[in-house]
Amino acid sequence: MITGLFETDISSLKLLHRGKVRDIYEIDEDNLLIIQTDRISAFDAVLPTPVPGKGAILTSISQFWFNKLAHIIPNHLTGTAPESAVSNKERDQVTNRAFVVKRLKPLPVEAIVRGYLSGSGWKDYKRTGSICDIALPGGLREAEKIPGGAIFTPSTKAVSGLHDENISQKKCEEILGITLANKISQYAISIYEAAADHAYSRGIIIADTKFEFGLDKTNRLYLIDEVLTPDSSRFWPMERYQPGNNPPSYDKQFIRDWLERINWNKQPPAPSIPADILKKTIQKYQQAYEMLTR
Repeated sequence: MITGLFETDISSLKLLHRGKVRDIYEIDEDNLLIIQTDRISAFDAVLPTPVPGKGAILTSISQFWFNKLAHIIPNHLTGTAPESAVSNKERDQVTNRAFVVKRLKPLPVEAIVRGYLSGSGWKDYKRTGSICDIALPGGLREAEKIPGGAIFTPSTKAVSGLHDENISQKKCEEILGITLANKISQYAISIYEAAADHAYSRGIIIADTKFEFGLDKTNRLYLIDEVLTPDSSRFWPMERYQPGNNPPSYDKQFIRDWLERINWNKQPPAPSIPADILKKTIQKYQQAYEMLTR
């Protein structure tokens, strides 16, 4: 049975941060090594069971999108082989699952774009008729396309164990400044629209997604982290899409739905993933990759 990489152990480099999915190491003052492990998180908690092959799939999908969207905004990739940054005995931990990236200053806001009503956006809409203080028409159904086009709905970036919180554009401007907040809003929607058009042509609806941005020493803006993966997006099969219910998906919503079914209280420790759920999760991630990149 294939085992997943839950945690890296790179002794040749300094570990800077172990996130929900990625382990980040320092190469030098200008470059970092980011490794996509097989960890999976849901409801801001890391589950104890790795998803074998997930890190490699996230890396491949992100590489595809970084290349495809480079005409819109620069990204943090350097093109350096990650194997060159570690010792020979550590190469198996980075092959096909790591990037050498520019060392940038991440913005303290997650740039979420929603094209359809789902997840926390749907819950906010049902409660208030709006998302992040953006008023929407009444009578919309779950999974319905948002009238007038995609909207920018930022959130805070919580540390592991705490919950991200949706914030208004005004709050985003207070955190980042008006000019930078407007810039990431415009970029995020442009990236989403370009990606959504491509995905639609491949039979996938991108309901929503999360982007992260960073600044270099000259305050130039870059697209960083991962991009448009099954971890950071909702991918719906076009042929099974119907407004009014929660569509099946090629992403970790499948894990969230399972956790809801077993009535987990969303407090640590998170439960282990049973073999059948694990197998279906891997299949969904692989299918998303194959459909988007074919």
